[in-house]
Amino acid sequence: MNPKITEAKNVSRLERIDAHSHIRGLGLDDTLEPRKVSEGMVGQKQARKAAGLVLKMIQDGSIAGRAVLIGGQPGTGKTAIAMGLAKSLGEETPFTAMSGAEIFSLEMSKTESLTQAFRRSVGVRIKEETEVIEGEVVEIEMEENSLDKRRVGKLTLKTTDMESVYDLGAKMIESFQKEKILAGDIVSIDKASGRISKVGRSFARASEFDAMGPGVRFAQCPEGEIIKRKEVVHTVTLHDIDVINSRAQGFTALFSGDTGEIKPEVREQINAKVAEWREEGKAELVPGVLFIDEVHMLDIECFSFLNRALETENAPVVIFATNRGITKIRGTNYKSPHGLPIDLLDRLVIIHTKPYQQDELEHILQIR
Repeated sequence: MNPKITEAKNVSRLERIDAHSHIRGLGLDDTLEPRKVSEGMVGQKQARKAAGLVLKMIQDGSIAGRAVLIGGQPGTGKTAIAMGLAKSLGEETPFTAMSGAEIFSLEMSKTESLTQAFRRSVGVRIKEETEVIEGEVVEIEMEENSLDKRRVGKLTLKTTDMESVYDLGAKMIESFQKEKILAGDIVSIDKASGRISKVGRSFARASEFDAMGPGVRFAQCPEGEIIKRKEVVHTVTLHDIDVINSRAQGFTALFSGDTGEIKPEVREQINAKVAEWREEGKAELVPGVLFIDEVHMLDIECFSFLNRALETENAPVVIFATNRGITKIRGTNYKSPHGLPIDLLDRLVIIHTKPYQQDELEHILQIR
């Protein structure tokens, strides 16, 4: 009987590919002129140029209280432009995408659903100073205590100026093994939490490159003292802070998705705290992008809420997308362009997309 041989695949390197995972920006040059094919974007030159102007206005902070409407036929790149805009703003910019139909299927009120989407799209960049131990690992010694069988060890770290030896407990040894840290690696250890992060491999060990994978990063041996004070920056969204503070098991609710309705008092307290941090220079707001597709599916109550929400201090940049022309506003008997009330339309910067040509479609398929 022949043994069956199966091929083992490295699953850790697999990445999920979706319809817009190839988009890295709007594909514009320094003068905001669209390149024919760039950053995953093809065609739609006028729409991309218009989105570039909106991007410039966002960066200059001169589009507060307004929103963007991308109108066009299905499959003309409306979501792609919104994604490109978010990517151009920077990797840390929060981007929330939702469909107009989603808010009717959730177990919460329509306004609560929209409020959560708004707050998911606003990041808070929190700065804090922390003590870190940073250096190149010279040697790690591990042994088992003969009396109580506990594992103990010694870690020797060095910088260009000094060398120091630290005692390791069982938890730290476990963390080192989990991170697969060896002699020659440059590590950073947070003194408060004990969290270990691997910065890279020392340039002094670069001669051993053929014994390593191509993904290995090299770094210089740190200079000066081993113990340093570093400013660490965390970016979280306002919604994350809301959820953590709204209930006893708030942190686990973040992962389960069971956030429920959050009381307005909690949000008011958080807004006051964030404002206090901003005054002290501990935090800064990062307005993100909220993309609402099929906006014609929202009703008059939602539009009234959006009108008010766009004027708030912590409002993100809101991008609507629709493929409708003159249609009825849901919840009324009136017809209007794109199914949006006239007072909301007056606030919008409207970008039109056109159908792709055959050669552009072929190019998109090649990129995909």
